Amino acid sequence: MRRVLVSGASRGIGRAVASIFAEHGDRVAVHYGANADAAEQTLKGLPGSGHIMVAGDLRDPNATRAIAETAVRELGGIDVLVNNAAVAPSAATRHAIADVDYAQWQQVWRQMIDVNLLGAANLTYAVTRHLMDRGSPGSIVNIGSRGAFRGEPDFPAYAAGKAALHAFGQSMAVTLAPHGISVTSVAPGFVGTERQETKLTGPEGDTVRAQSPFGRVGTPDEVAAAVFYLASAQAQWASGAVLDLNGASYLRT
Repeated sequence: MRRVLVSGASRGIGRAVASIFAEHGDRVAVHYGANADAAEQTLKGLPGSGHIMVAGDLRDPNATRAIAETAVRELGGIDVLVNNAAVAPSAATRHAIADVDYAQWQQVWRQMIDVNLLGAANLTYAVTRHLMDRGSPGSIVNIGSRGAFRGEPDFPAYAAGKAALHAFGQSMAVTLAPHGISVTSVAPGFVGTERQETKLTGPEGDTVRAQSPFGRVGTPDEVAAAVFYLASAQAQWASGAVLDLNGASYLRT
């Protein structure tokens, strides 16, 4: 039985990740930033027992440290961290350079970098120091994005933050390997979460699905399955890897 902290686990990919660990007998800390009701739904849907909810704003370094401390205290430790929480692309965060003023540009960049990169980095620090103090091995899996490689013209801060998250994970993989801690990332393409339902059922849906030669988008469960494998002891040798999960919609060379 492992103790697993999943950031941004109130819905979507985070909920699927929390579920797959719980289904295999692990205890999960379901982190959420603001949506307590959705996090409660995630918690109630987890099989097994001993799971908890942890609230905290990843934009705040002190709150981020408190998230890790609460999970350690309530679960009795943390063995796996999944950095999933993110400010995602949406109509509210669109910031194509030709369409926003300087104040909007600054606001979205700060918002995305504070959560998507610095929040993940600070949470990684807190969990890693806990593992090092225990002298225990562990796993960290970062949820990156296809956009880190192909770019996101309407959401450049999102792409830049995810690219930096991939690079951060690789740096941590090198420095943490002597401590038995593996660090990997997954880079999903378009995933059919609740948040994307309107787009997928609207006029853009067919275009989005056509990005992949499979003619569909990914599912949260597919991402969760990859995360579960990368967090396993059998995947330690994959440390430093960034795994593409985009249905051949974007091929890196």
